[in-house]
Amino acid sequence: MADLDGVVYVGPAAVPGAPEHLAEARRRGVHVAFVTNNASRTPRMVAEHLCELGVAAEASDVVTSAQAAAHLLAGRLEPGAPVLLLGGAGLEEALLDEGLTPVLDAADGPAAVVTGYGPDVTWRRLMTGAMLIRDGLPWVASNTDLTFPTAEGVAPGHGVQVRMLSDFSGVTPEVAGKPARPLLDETVRRVGGDRPLMVGDRLDTDIEGARVAGVDSLLVLTGVTGLAELVAAPPRLRPRFLAADLGGLFTAHPVPHVAAGSTTAELGGWRAEVRGGVLAVDGAGDPDDWWRAVAYAAWGHLDETGEVCDTSGVEPPTPVGPPAVGGTVTA
Repeated sequence: MADLDGVVYVGPAAVPGAPEHLAEARRRGVHVAFVTNNASRTPRMVAEHLCELGVAAEASDVVTSAQAAAHLLAGRLEPGAPVLLLGGAGLEEALLDEGLTPVLDAADGPAAVVTGYGPDVTWRRLMTGAMLIRDGLPWVASNTDLTFPTAEGVAPGHGVQVRMLSDFSGVTPEVAGKPARPLLDETVRRVGGDRPLMVGDRLDTDIEGARVAGVDSLLVLTGVTGLAELVAAPPRLRPRFLAADLGGLFTAHPVPHVAAGSTTAELGGWRAEVRGGVLAVDGAGDPDDWWRAVAYAAWGHLDETGEVCDTSGVEPPTPVGPPAVGGTVTA
């Protein structure tokens, strides 16, 4: 189960090496599914975008928070029940696929309200939804992401709309997307698999979502998580596996050696230690082992003291995060 933005692509471009790594995973018999909190696009739209980036994908490989939200509602409403739609094409199609009837007005007698990112949702429809939620209609939100990336920069996400509706109505919605469990459950239901693995770049959605769903997680460092975020992660945000990119799907993931009561971690020629609250690293070896040793040393210190270690004197062995758009990057 692979997240999209920050894992498979960043902005308009594929993450270097991602198409090749995903193709190799399939060659080895791995069933690849693409999982996204974005409810605005249909699975077909997402699959077409992935194909344009060189990633083989069909609509059936894509699972969205819109589909998870619609499935939640379908389990509680009568077939064909009208649902007030505050969202885009992805959410509308998901409702129809589940046998529900998307409607746009209170006069249509909706039995529930569903919300997701939709740039063309009018203020009047938001007012209608807010009042219906206040008056007791069930409400499912596709996700609570406060931001999402655009070509113009970071923009307000659906979570901003959720906050507004919740502040007005005094109601907290049931959430379908990560880190809530329904989206990953929906992915397993649709795609199958004996040993699900969530691959993501965000600690607070991908990694926490995997923990909530009870599946293993692989954190890749091609997106929003860097050294500062990694060392500050509390237990609920810590990945089972850690690698620079999707190449980590094919490598061993040894666990650093940490002596009892120690904040020193050793792995593959690297030694990471927190002394006086300051992280220090020495040695040489595989860059992924550097990150694993650092994480274990920093987490040991955080668990022991409740304080995040100082990383200002530490330089990662390889760059992390998304490549500069237009730059030349080798995988």
